[in-house]
Amino acid sequence: MPDDSLGNFEELILLMVAAHAGKAYGVSILKDLDEEHGKQVNISAIHVTLRRLEKKGMVISHFGGITSDRGGRRKKYYEITAYGKKVLDAHYDLRIKLYQQIPKLSPGT
Repeated sequence: MPDDSLGNFEELILLMVAAHAGKAYGVSILKDLDEEHGKQVNISAIHVTLRRLEKKGMVISHFGGITSDRGGRRKKYYEITAYGKKVLDAHYDLRIKLYQQIPKLSPGT
């Protein structure tokens, strides 16, 4: 039975992977979270979360080519799977449904 539960940080990382369209890797996610969203996190937390999402079947990974600027190391890229997108869509739909149930507040409250 698939585990379609997502914690807040998992959802954020999965959204970042989806937004990078197959070009996501740990440092790109870290930079994007910091520069564009003002969130400072530890790179280890990102890598642990990516591995957890991969284990759940929501992302897949592959290695890029060897480059001299990385000392011969390859980047590990991540992309969202169809299942991961389905889970994100379900979370989005639930949030919208719940948000629409919030009663209108009068100004000043």
